[in-house]
Amino acid sequence: MKTIVILMDTLNRHMLKCYNPEAKAITPAIDRLAAKSIVFDNHFIGSAPCMPARRDILTGRLNFLERNWGPIEPFDVTFPELLRKQGTFCHIVTDHSHYAEIGGEGYMQQFNTWDLQRGQETDVWASRIKEPDNIPEQYFGRMGRQYQCNRMHFQTDADYPTPRTFASAAKWLEENGGEDDFFLMVEAFDPHEPFDATEEFKAMYPEDYDGPVYEWPKYAPITEETPEAVNHLRNLYYATLSMADKWLGKLLDEMDRQNLWEDTMVIFTSDHGHMLGEHGVTGKNQFHAWNEMSHIPLFVHLPGGKGAGTRCNAVTQNVDLCPTMLDYYGVTEYPPVMPKLHGKSWKPLLDGETEKVRDYAIYGWHGKPVNITDGQYTYFRAAKDDSNAPLYSYMSMLTTFPRYMGRDVPKGALVCGDYLPHAQMAVYRLDMAEVMKHLPPFMRDNSLIKDSLLFDLATDYAQEKPLQDPALEQRMTEALIRTMEEHDSPAEQFERLGLK
Repeated sequence: MKTIVILMDTLNRHMLKCYNPEAKAITPAIDRLAAKSIVFDNHFIGSAPCMPARRDILTGRLNFLERNWGPIEPFDVTFPELLRKQGTFCHIVTDHSHYAEIGGEGYMQQFNTWDLQRGQETDVWASRIKEPDNIPEQYFGRMGRQYQCNRMHFQTDADYPTPRTFASAAKWLEENGGEDDFFLMVEAFDPHEPFDATEEFKAMYPEDYDGPVYEWPKYAPITEETPEAVNHLRNLYYATLSMADKWLGKLLDEMDRQNLWEDTMVIFTSDHGHMLGEHGVTGKNQFHAWNEMSHIPLFVHLPGGKGAGTRCNAVTQNVDLCPTMLDYYGVTEYPPVMPKLHGKSWKPLLDGETEKVRDYAIYGWHGKPVNITDGQYTYFRAAKDDSNAPLYSYMSMLTTFPRYMGRDVPKGALVCGDYLPHAQMAVYRLDMAEVMKHLPPFMRDNSLIKDSLLFDLATDYAQEKPLQDPALEQRMTEALIRTMEEHDSPAEQFERLGLK
């Protein structure tokens, strides 16, 4: 069995032509892969953002109900670990620098080998004591000193980390040509912010913008940014995506050269999208989980092109990837401490044996609204009051992005006990109310997510017209309670959300 999973971070579904024929982004490689695949129309995130999404993928269990951003826990069982035990070689190539930072421990180490391409975002790669001379005097959003140092090393598109990631993956396939039992994860950070590409790709989206530099948006409502600046930001996103797409094409070329399409499964998805002015905001995490962030792309190419060009309307999530891999690789021996999987294997869907594997998807950010969809209706369930309590985070590794947990909270807020039955070990329980006191004000502000909202995606995909339908809201509430129970939600989450 051979599988390649391609994950492009922050990839907006509605900017891909296979989902939106009017999309402005120029992505011939993504279009090419979609044409060879089954395209899933109702695929959603589980936990977000970056590390929670990856823990979902590797473990098949939802992260966001029980903890915030964090590492692979000692009690986690991942599918690469199980594949390796039965002899499948697992390799990851990525420029996702959070894997090498505090709060990202243990992910790459699930693989036999890993290749980290340096230089993205806050990656402490380029070492320079002197202030860089490329920081503009005026800019909207954010401007990172470390990234300005890193980008001094990028002259052509081949020098950027995401192109190097796809090039490394293509080289790995070339050097391992003829092998017939591997799992390759190709994880590109782009088009994640800061949106940065060479002039060649910026020229693909001509404009007359002459305002302040705007390439790294805040996670906040739009205030001082002009409409022209927001349009410019979108164009930079497109350019970054098109540059990444070019190098994805080189990976697909290597697959063509070896004719891997005949005997290799390819899965293409993202971890989440990004707000670029929709609903008057930019970024993620601080608002409701709008479709722009939560409804994500998924293509599955089956060996020999089975089903290529067809669509799948079943509700699916990235947490399903783990059981899907275990199913296809025929893993039957599990360790005694293996917890129940929340994900559902896609194999029955892909084999045409069933039309759905789940009735609902639940998703969100830790401590924010818990959201549920059946593919037609979406319900955002907010906290019952402004206290957003009780809220705990459970862990055995006291790290998060990018710091250690518990140092600045009273001892009573951090206790150890048998709080997670599936963990098979004692874990820490951290009172997040104490943690929140030490976070920046914008991370404590829940004013944009204080209301529960209900939408009909069939008539209001943009989620601009909340429904006032008590009977439907009650039905979605009852479904949310059942689904949270099925996903081992800690009891206090029900209390926090005012669910009985």
